[in-house]
Amino acid sequence: MNDTMTDSCFNRTEAEERRYLTSIQGRIAAEHEALGKRVHARRTEMVDLQVYLQENKADLDHVEKASARQSIELMASIVEHGVLQRMRLSKLLQSPYFGRIDVAAEHDEVRPTYIGIHSFSEPDAEATLIHDWRAPVSSMFYEFELGDAHYDAPEGRTECSLVRKRQYRIEHRELKFMLETSLNIQDDILQEELSRASDEKMRNIVATIQRDQNAVIRNDRSHTLIIQGAAGSGKTSIALHRIAFLLYKYKDSIRSDQVLIVSPNKVFAHYISQVLPELGEEMIQETTMEALASDLLDDKVKFQTFAEQVAHLLDGGDEPYGERIRFKATVGFLNKLDEYGRLVRSSRIKATDVKVGLLTVEAAWIEAQFRRYAGRASAEQLSGAVNAVVDRMRIRHCKEVMGKDRTQLRAELKRMMTTTTFKAAYKEFFTWLGEPQMFKQLRGKYEYADVFPLIYLKMLMEGTAPMNHIEHVVIDEMQDYTPVQYEVLANVYPCKKTILGDHNQSVSPLSASSAEAIHDVLPQSECIHMHRSYRSTLQIAELVQSIHHNPNLIPIERHGEKPTVVACRNGAGEVRHIRSEVEAFPASGYHSLGILCKTQNQADGLHKKLRDGCDDLHLLNARSTHFSRGVVIATAYLAKGLEFDQVIVPFCSDAEYNTVIDRHMLYVACTRAMHKLSLTHTEQPSRFLAAAVQRSAAAQVQAQ
Repeated sequence: MNDTMTDSCFNRTEAEERRYLTSIQGRIAAEHEALGKRVHARRTEMVDLQVYLQENKADLDHVEKASARQSIELMASIVEHGVLQRMRLSKLLQSPYFGRIDVAAEHDEVRPTYIGIHSFSEPDAEATLIHDWRAPVSSMFYEFELGDAHYDAPEGRTECSLVRKRQYRIEHRELKFMLETSLNIQDDILQEELSRASDEKMRNIVATIQRDQNAVIRNDRSHTLIIQGAAGSGKTSIALHRIAFLLYKYKDSIRSDQVLIVSPNKVFAHYISQVLPELGEEMIQETTMEALASDLLDDKVKFQTFAEQVAHLLDGGDEPYGERIRFKATVGFLNKLDEYGRLVRSSRIKATDVKVGLLTVEAAWIEAQFRRYAGRASAEQLSGAVNAVVDRMRIRHCKEVMGKDRTQLRAELKRMMTTTTFKAAYKEFFTWLGEPQMFKQLRGKYEYADVFPLIYLKMLMEGTAPMNHIEHVVIDEMQDYTPVQYEVLANVYPCKKTILGDHNQSVSPLSASSAEAIHDVLPQSECIHMHRSYRSTLQIAELVQSIHHNPNLIPIERHGEKPTVVACRNGAGEVRHIRSEVEAFPASGYHSLGILCKTQNQADGLHKKLRDGCDDLHLLNARSTHFSRGVVIATAYLAKGLEFDQVIVPFCSDAEYNTVIDRHMLYVACTRAMHKLSLTHTEQPSRFLAAAVQRSAAAQVQAQ
């Protein structure tokens, strides 16, 4: 370690810190350039060797060819690793670190420790100039105030003392601010950070993770961690930080391609797609529940999507449809499906006597063997019965059943098994329940509420092939999945899981799951509740609470503009008002404006009326795969999980928002706003805005 790195007076002033930043950036740039030259040299060697092998393959023996190919593979690996290292150095150049702690260990000098998204040390140097935020020593940045501290490393616990703590904001190689604090990184800093306009992607909030959040991130003991978090509590960001930490800590046993994120839609998947790379990890796999269902049904079953289910509910007027959804969203329904599955497995055998050579095996005995394996999939049950007959012949009659005899035996036993399909069995399930009206297909499609019960019954009848190559699954928007869906996920992915969401943000409250309900299905899980919300200003939080009260919510003490409820004389006036807001947006200093409608038809219609003259206007629909910067028109459903600096919620009349699901949609739309929120309506405003209209926090405005 060099002398400067052990000086207790190291970089005391901001001017000294700026000079040090320039020095560090110079060292990173030098290593970036040197690494580029090494990668280029190895790539050239690899290409030359490939050419040599191709041109001389006729003259080389197999040993020489094998040696050359092995050398090429080794060089390719070195080049790939070098390219990855250069990418990390490129990120460090833009923002080398975000924090610093000065650590005094016993019988040692004060040691400044800079913390960033990656570690960095110069080749052949002993000193680590920048420590990865996931390294054991970095945990003290989040967990301790000045004074006594400790961290746990593989070799054991190290007791020490923190004598300084600093936070930096470095963007595009420039130090924006430096903050000295003797306290844990808590609300004051977080307020300053989140009061700024957001970026296009989810903000990297590593620098402002609180002690309780850090405990969630570094929790590696729980098989399944359920995070119930209020809107804006940072639960998605925390879950992704948790994955980045686990990938770092267990890098020898888990890779990024062994982690899967189950997200609500492709827009949200794209929205978070760059979070993990920002935290020091490569891209990981993602899927949706609909995509998983299609895979499990071999793309042979047509069904509604979840978005179509929500749209159907929002249309209203179909009470039996809602009852069918509610009926299939309970643990009791799952238990009945389990019971029926066992019954189907045990009753599908019609045993007869079987001749094996000159010997006869009685039907009753064969049926008993089938019953022994009644809990297994069809193929396993058949194999169990065949093996039982073979063993009986060998033990009792000293006869080996092999070759054609065994094939014939298997065929005869297979004919004893009924060939009821899982589709037919699923339909019959409701007759068995005495509730045949609870199953109905819409225009030849299975209702979304039937998709995962159908899959689960298929698993019960045919068995499950677990995807053991996946080591960790992140499930977002947990409230929108039913107990049956969680049972399917548990069977397909038996690995560890991080499950997160907010019961108050369900867009289909008829089938919503709480953290406690999920725990009933996944008893190995641990529930963590996060009540503090960092996203919205206090004024926006007050309006949101008047729409749908969450008694546990603790809003951040950050003040901003009062939300407005704008009464428009007619539809044309409402569109004119929204257009004026869109035209004023570029001068606001904000980066994102969300216009969030109740239905896709509303979003489509408003987009047509606004697109002329609005250059930076984007429409999201079920086919969208990307989240765009600027002005976005979307439904509240597609905006789940997203956040915007400014939000407009149009068409908030009582005719539009008056049911339970309408209330949830309005709640979700309003909780997307960070700094500014306005709602527009014609005629009578929604009953859910009655309190907001009367409160000073939401001044009623008359638009011309």
